[in-house]
Amino acid sequence: MLSFFRKYRLFAIVMTCLSAIIMITFYFALRKEKVLNVYQPANVNVELVDNSIQHVSKYHKINDFSLVNQNGETITQDTYKGKIYVADFFFTTCQTICPIMTKNMADVQKAILDDDEVMLLSHSVIPEIDTVEQLKKYALEKGVNDAKWNLVTGDKKEIYDLARKSYLAVKSNGDEDYSMVHTENFMLIDKERRIRGFYDGTKKEEIERLLEEIEILKASYDE
Repeated sequence: MLSFFRKYRLFAIVMTCLSAIIMITFYFALRKEKVLNVYQPANVNVELVDNSIQHVSKYHKINDFSLVNQNGETITQDTYKGKIYVADFFFTTCQTICPIMTKNMADVQKAILDDDEVMLLSHSVIPEIDTVEQLKKYALEKGVNDAKWNLVTGDKKEIYDLARKSYLAVKSNGDEDYSMVHTENFMLIDKERRIRGFYDGTKKEEIERLLEEIEILKASYDE
């Protein structure tokens, strides 16, 4: 019996080592970090994309903007320079999906409150009603932290163009006054101003996925 084990000891050692290598390889393959998509107009629901850019399949980024927040401060792309941020579209008098979206965005705010790398940006789709004063009142009611979360208003055409040509986030009413039908979408934007994810802002499980993917996106900058 001892001679048998001596004879096959080398074989057993080799097989043990090989098995260990295979197990380690599978382990690291299974735990490999997820890579987030970079969304382009060509692979997003056409109802949410202006027809002038529906053909674009690469290099899409959020355009420059200049809007006003709940404190009367001018908010531009430079406010979010070097930041990851979550964007959405809403209006303060909405009684359907907006209260749910705002509550869930407040939960995101709570999760990223001490994270200097992440911010939030909510655009009004009815800027003629959502004045600075109205946004401030809404911000106070909903627990908006001014350092983390900007509620913005401004020129209606600019917001319409941002919604349909940058964030790919709202439907058009098809009229000439730039009326928008906002959706429940939250968009995750990276430091290069690219869209990295879409999430249903009315669903808790989607908010959990958003928070997980924020961490994945942050980790990608550490590589």
